Formats: sequence, structure tokens, C-alpha cells
Amino acid sequence: MTVEDVDWHRDIFETLHSQNISLVAHVPDAAHSPLIKMCEAQNDMDVVTLTSEEEGVGLLCGAWAGHRKGVLLMQSSGVGNCINALALPNICRIPFLTIVSMRGEWGEFIPWQVPMGQATPKVLEAMDVHLFRADFKEEVGATVDAAANFSFNTRQSSAVLLSQKMIGAKQFKEG
Repeated sequence: MTVEDVDWHRDIFETLHSQNISLVAHVPDAAHSPLIKMCEAQNDMDVVTLTSEEEGVGLLCGAWAGHRKGVLLMQSSGVGNCINALALPNICRIPFLTIVSMRGEWGEFIPWQVPMGQATPKVLEAMDVHLFRADFKEEVGATVDAAANFSFNTRQSSAVLLSQKMIGAKQFKEG
């Protein structure tokens, strides 16, 4: 198998399934779309579309109280919407897992994506969210698995940052 053959969305999906994650919360994002479609096709996974990323923090904390594991899928621009809400899993020792598609990095062409993209690691660390970063397709599944194990075994928060270099920079297309 070559690097080009690696389906990192499938690797994440299989990891979520093997971790018994049954709730997937997300704000629509093109980078997560293939993964969201796979989860929606599963009868044992509930997929919830949010209006704001911070809703996902509360939703996952409530799911944990109901004996369910969940994950929040978001873009780095949404991390800023979660800052205050991230205190809940931290203070209550609720495992929290998020997978963040990065913007404002490699090949970014939209200036307003850069500040939050650059601040995302610092913001998450300030809220005691432990960072796991995937820069290459072939490491995504293992990285998500390590972050999930960390969160659910230690009852702490973790974020997997999917680099924009790996995802690919969005392109402006003239109509």
C-alpha cells in the first residue's frame, strides 16, 4: 500500500468504531465530510449536526453521563467558540475527544483563517486539552486511537489536530 492509498477518513472511522464511540457531533466541514458520511451509515452511531462547536462540548459531557462515548469534529476556526465550554470536561473529569481539521497553515489563502489556526494549539493547551497531531495520512488512525485511549482511560481532554498540509489547502475557484 502506498501513501496515496491511505484512506485516513476510513482509518478514523475504524478507530472510532473500535473505541465504541457511538455519538459523533460536528459542525459541517468539508475536511470531515467523508468521515461524517461513514458514521451516518452506521446504525450504532448517532451523528448530530451542531450550530456551534461549543454545543458539542456539552453534548459529549451529557453523553458520558449517560454511559456513551462521543467525539466532536470541528475546524480550527471553531476552537475559539469552545474556550469557555472546555472548562466543563476539565473540572468534572469527563473524557473529551475532538478531532480538529486545521486551517491557517499550509497554503492557506483566506487571511481570516490564519489567526485562529495559529492560536488553536495554544488555546487548547490553555484549557488543559492534550494535543496529538497528525501530519501524515499513514499516522492518522494511530494518532486518533492514542488520543481516544488517553481521554477515556485518564478522563481528560484531548484533541487530534489534522494538519492542513495533510488535508490539503482549500482552493478558490473562479465561477
